[in-house]
Amino acid sequence: MKNPRSISKVQQSQLTSDGAGVTLRRSIGSQMLAELDPFLLLDNFGTDNPDDYIAGFPDHPHRGFETVTYMIKGLMRHRDNTGAEGLLGPGGVQWMTAGRGIVHSEMPEQREGEMSGFQLWVNLPADRKMCAPRYQDIDPEDVPAVTTETGTDIRIIAGTVNGPDGLINGPINGIAIEPTYLDITLGAGGVHEQDIPDGHTAFVYVFDGEAEIAGQSIEVDHLAVLGDGDGVRISSSTGGRLILVAGRPFGEPIARYGPFVMNTKDEIRQAIDDFQNGRF
Repeated sequence: MKNPRSISKVQQSQLTSDGAGVTLRRSIGSQMLAELDPFLLLDNFGTDNPDDYIAGFPDHPHRGFETVTYMIKGLMRHRDNTGAEGLLGPGGVQWMTAGRGIVHSEMPEQREGEMSGFQLWVNLPADRKMCAPRYQDIDPEDVPAVTTETGTDIRIIAGTVNGPDGLINGPINGIAIEPTYLDITLGAGGVHEQDIPDGHTAFVYVFDGEAEIAGQSIEVDHLAVLGDGDGVRISSSTGGRLILVAGRPFGEPIARYGPFVMNTKDEIRQAIDDFQNGRF
């Protein structure tokens, strides 16, 4: 790593609700940070109060982007209008490419206990917005995990990590942004250096403890947008857990209306018309 990244912006996530009343913390997609090309939304849900999650996310449409659900704790069942169905458990990942349109639901498969995790929305480039819908459902045991020589535990959802025995690749494939998505747990005094391609947008979200990058601290429930560079050095004096996400930006115009993300207002109007007339 010749040019380590520093932090260009830190912001606290905002408490809100979505779906049928699920309590969550939103950072990207908020009033303070509408989008971070190619990322459109980042929600961190986490509570042991069933009243905050039991209503879930009933049937709703998507077009023109991808949703990434990463479960930390709990069980979530998804179904869609193509007949696809699956159960996400602790450590499981679903990378759904909505493409030209899909109607799906995400509902808790539990009535007590803690449910926590993340949902990330990822944009699609103009030439892929109307592609066929696609799921990548990754079981927990299929997400590679490594403990580095510095004692840091990393789960590799997407991208590549240099482990003690060489390079380890995450299971997600065929994604336009060429993503990095890592779940990193640092012990007290822990450190991890991660390569990130030059030009890729990158951020860190701390959901337990704290972390430091380039001498700047990131507290729990805060998102840090990283500046330019070819990698990042993350450390923690007291211990912390975070996700590190990066991807290639598109630099294209964004037209957005609720669950539809296209390039023009006309395309949004077409998406609404197609949904209302059952063409998803």
